[in-house]
Amino acid sequence: MWQGLMLCGFLTVAGYGLKSIPVLHETGFSPLVFALLLGLIAGNLPGFERMAPAVRPGVCFATRWLLRGGIVLFGLSLTVQQIAALGPSILLLDVLVIGTVVLVGYQLGTRVFGIDRETTLLTCAGSAICGAAAVLATEAAIRTRPAATSMAVATVVLFGSLAMLVYPLLYPHTGMSEDQFGVYIGATIHEVAQVVATGDAVGPNALATAVIVKLVRVMLLVPFLLLIGQWWIRRRTDAVRTERGSLTIPWFALGFLAMVGFNSAVRLPASLHGGLVLTGQVALTMAMSALGYETRLEKLAALGIKPFALALCLFVLLTTGGLVAVRLLSFL
Repeated sequence: MWQGLMLCGFLTVAGYGLKSIPVLHETGFSPLVFALLLGLIAGNLPGFERMAPAVRPGVCFATRWLLRGGIVLFGLSLTVQQIAALGPSILLLDVLVIGTVVLVGYQLGTRVFGIDRETTLLTCAGSAICGAAAVLATEAAIRTRPAATSMAVATVVLFGSLAMLVYPLLYPHTGMSEDQFGVYIGATIHEVAQVVATGDAVGPNALATAVIVKLVRVMLLVPFLLLIGQWWIRRRTDAVRTERGSLTIPWFALGFLAMVGFNSAVRLPASLHGGLVLTGQVALTMAMSALGYETRLEKLAALGIKPFALALCLFVLLTTGGLVAVRLLSFL
């Protein structure tokens, strides 16, 4: 197993190294994205077949257990107090955004574009909730193919990056205050890092509001996983059902929720808290590098341009529909 973990560790360190380069840092891409790309390159190099048997156990461990552990520790990034500070309207807005994007996106992907259910669901989750972290969490709940996961992350990177360019240009034409536009940013942009970069480009008030609204969306990842996991089992024609029909619960999602509660009730020393958050980020980055390593380019190419067309439709839905939703919910 150690060979695969060493490989993932090396790719993770390289991903953080690329993130530290000033030019690449300004792109807003997280180390997860760089690790995914490096893993994708490494896994498709000539001769990778000879390494596969030795590294597979460690790579599988990373995609399963490090992924789940990272999501649990991700809960230390927010508190109930942060969420409660903005009131129930924010929760209603985020539920509306997530529900609309997932329901509309799933119908578009499967019925209009003819994309497989796995890729469609992962793309919708990444757009609706919290980018790559939501893709990874959903992948852990439904166990999809690495190629579907990589494609979904690619759409998050592309259109989240586009949002970072478009939103600051859009802001002067909306007639919104910084706080109001911050609500819009947090409710509609894909990744947490992208929200931070966009809010910072608009102003300090927009940044502070956007981060909290985004964290509410992150919090909603838990009920989303609980619902989608049960729905996925019922829809699978090859699902192996237990005799008692027991409920399958993604326990890592409950662990995430427990960490949020713990972080809300207990004040850890700053160094310990920062270390645990960093540990979770590293675990997620190693999992992302492993998923990239397991992805074959030919399988990625077989998915074609349709997932990007779906992600474009979701981006338009988020930018236009989100603006309408913010206005209707009296955030102006």
